[in-house]
Amino acid sequence: MASAFNNLLDKLHLTSKEDDGPPAKEPTDEELNELKEKYTKAGQEHAFTFYDELSVPEKASLFERLQSFNPNYINEITEKALHPAPSSNKNEEATLEPLPETATASILESKEEDIQSWYTSGLELVSKGQVAVVLMAGGQGTRLGSSDPKGCFNIGLPSQKPLFQIQAERIWKVQQLAERDSGKKDIAIPWYVMTSGPTRQPTEKFFEEHNYFGLRKDNVSIFEQGVLPCISNDGKILLESKAKVAVAPDGNGGIYQALLTSNVRTEMRKRGIQHIHAYCVDNCLVKVADPVFIGFAAAKEVDIATKVVRKRNSKEPVGLIVQKNGKPDVVEYSEIDDATAEAKDSSKPDLLKFRAANIVNHYYSFRFLETIEDWVHQLPHHVARKKIPCVDIEKGETVKPSAPNGIKLEQFVFDVFPLTPLEKFACMEVKREEEFSPLKNAKGTGEDDPDTSKQDILNQGRRWVQNVGGIVESEVAPEETGVEVSPLVSYGGEGLEFLQTRTIKAPAVIEKED
Repeated sequence: MASAFNNLLDKLHLTSKEDDGPPAKEPTDEELNELKEKYTKAGQEHAFTFYDELSVPEKASLFERLQSFNPNYINEITEKALHPAPSSNKNEEATLEPLPETATASILESKEEDIQSWYTSGLELVSKGQVAVVLMAGGQGTRLGSSDPKGCFNIGLPSQKPLFQIQAERIWKVQQLAERDSGKKDIAIPWYVMTSGPTRQPTEKFFEEHNYFGLRKDNVSIFEQGVLPCISNDGKILLESKAKVAVAPDGNGGIYQALLTSNVRTEMRKRGIQHIHAYCVDNCLVKVADPVFIGFAAAKEVDIATKVVRKRNSKEPVGLIVQKNGKPDVVEYSEIDDATAEAKDSSKPDLLKFRAANIVNHYYSFRFLETIEDWVHQLPHHVARKKIPCVDIEKGETVKPSAPNGIKLEQFVFDVFPLTPLEKFACMEVKREEEFSPLKNAKGTGEDDPDTSKQDILNQGRRWVQNVGGIVESEVAPEETGVEVSPLVSYGGEGLEFLQTRTIKAPAVIEKED
């Protein structure tokens, strides 16, 4: 059974071997010739051009990497990505409609009793040990001026907490809320942190140095997404050096393959997990393991649900959750014309018809993840044309191109949406100011940068304090006012009655009840 499963993974290119652990031994002549033959038949024999010049450890490393790829599969997905098959109805424009009302809910418009019902049922599922969280944290903070994993980044809060800590403390708080409501002890929400090759070891070290931010070590699993080789413009696998294949992470859509190859899904099954929240690390306002979202999706009995925020205006360059040709999908800003972008909702003429902005914040039922093998091979690969440093095969010299010389292949996490029946898909609109503040740009940019992230958290805390009757005063500039409320104190504004009538001098941080 295990052998058959591994064969399936090999066929789908779901195996990935990384450069950790002791170096492998140099392959035997028989092993080497067998692999060379496979690459020769695929027209990729140049990958072995410099093999005989390498040291034993280099030979072992290169062989191991090349063995982890199926060159025929690489050729196949490259061809499909560069030359996609024409659509059967290519002369017809795609039909776009918002998701049906039966598949949607809005925190902005829902009845308070409905929201409370979802919250209560979500916490109950947490208390039963049925909820897990998957964090997509493969990115580095390069655009932020840091080589560290983005989750290690300090956005400048009064507490100086990095993103990983903020999110870990929100998980801890949901566990505490579930324990309070259920009367149970030691409730756990397992946290699965998906990294990339460059970020795995730094992430593991960061978690260890910070004692897993108060979470139990055995409830935190750090795993790695897969990689794919970089491909030249003429379809050849590129070498980063004579001894190394040029590779790149397979995109956030690699999450599905990684859940298999890392055995995360197996662990979820053993734990009895039924509901999974998945999100990206760069959103400082993310409500991790949100009971309302979990309860909503579970009540709908869907396989996939997604959170969205209301599009600010017709020009905002965001992807939209829609119904495309009768299937749930994401359309990018560049894919729709002005008339579509500006169209108004016939029942709510002051709102855009297409306003559900994708924030990469998703729910999955475990029963759906149990079917990954059935559909993962159908997910498309997308092309990103890049300037990729590589070795000139003829001269053996490293080339740093001035123009794009190749492509990186990646998958998107939402590529699975169209494969999901409409009745098994749901969407929840949430308040942008409460749940979405992405960190994309360097400090000083003025949009989606560390300063905006910090201010959004401080503004949220100020609202929470004022909502319970607290007073916030400040002697500094308005943009520096606000209150940081620790997730250890409040997850979503609850439990702050002790601040009623209190005066808070901003900027301030509330770390405990006193």
